[in-house]
Amino acid sequence: MKNNVRIILVAVFLGSLLFSCTKEDGVAKNLPLKESMNQSAMNLNDAIDAIVSSSAYDILTMNDGAQKSVAATDSMYKVYIPLDSIKGVFEYNPEAKIDRWGNSLIHFFSKTAENNQMIVSMPLEKVKNPRALRNFAPEDTLLTNNFSIAVSEYHNNYNSFWDYDYMHASEISVDNVVAGKLNIKSLISPTNGIQYASEYSFSDSYTAKYKYESGDTTVSSFTILNDDEVLYNEELLTIRNDTARFGREHQYTLTIGEVKIINKPFVHQVEVYLNGVLQSNALVEIIDKAEDSEASVCKKREIQITFDDGTTATISSLIGKSIENIKTLFDSLHQVYFAAYVIDWIAYDIYYQRK
Repeated sequence: MKNNVRIILVAVFLGSLLFSCTKEDGVAKNLPLKESMNQSAMNLNDAIDAIVSSSAYDILTMNDGAQKSVAATDSMYKVYIPLDSIKGVFEYNPEAKIDRWGNSLIHFFSKTAENNQMIVSMPLEKVKNPRALRNFAPEDTLLTNNFSIAVSEYHNNYNSFWDYDYMHASEISVDNVVAGKLNIKSLISPTNGIQYASEYSFSDSYTAKYKYESGDTTVSSFTILNDDEVLYNEELLTIRNDTARFGREHQYTLTIGEVKIINKPFVHQVEVYLNGVLQSNALVEIIDKAEDSEASVCKKREIQITFDDGTTATISSLIGKSIENIKTLFDSLHQVYFAAYVIDWIAYDIYYQRK
């Protein structure tokens, strides 16, 4: 009887071990390329569904076509706004005021308390329509301040479009429930070039990141993660090469889960890796539909993989349902309209004492 129990326990252990080698928390592990590609695409689509259904998605990816902040359009404009100059607790409470020159203006926010952060409460309806945020209607007094922003870091040192440094970290909440976080670090200068990074952390485990760094090798990357696990990554390296026809070579990398596809410039070949192992029997073709200055397969590239069994699949067929939302995330992290349309506008308003 004891021997039978031991055999059963060993069988259960081996079965659990084998299962853990093929799948861990929905992540493809040690599967063949085709199955791993399909599983990774499913995980990515599930993540995009969760991100899009979150309360932060529409807020953080807003773009209503409004003009960006003054700092992005006026090369003669100069300002230095640190967090210390705008910190405090503010409530959206529009009220007509007269400035010192006798001009009529709207007092949009009232300071209600001191705080080391800039904490602003306002109606979610206004946040989703920034043009309305800059205008007052009598019925606005009936709106509920059900949205809040807690800005824990802010540094806006602007001299011209090609000379500024900017830092921003904030947490957004809807109905007193944390919905997501935004982080931006940007440096543009004639001597140091461009260093830019932006990140959206949603209320669950998903994060989207964008990074750009100029130099002899320019790096542009876009990543979607589940905790520390990379679900999707695109990276474009623009490498200086004086012997190249146009003086630069481009290396493009696409990662979906355990599968990584690299278009190598100097040897002019495309390779596919599974868990870091080169898949020599797989054939990959990258189709450039048009010139694209940024890394984004959902814009102007198509990738087709021919697997060992002779079947083919394109990236758009595997993640087609998510492509438009991935594109929206990419564009939004690149432009970060929410910061310019809402947070920067409020910071300017407080800084210039229009409150």
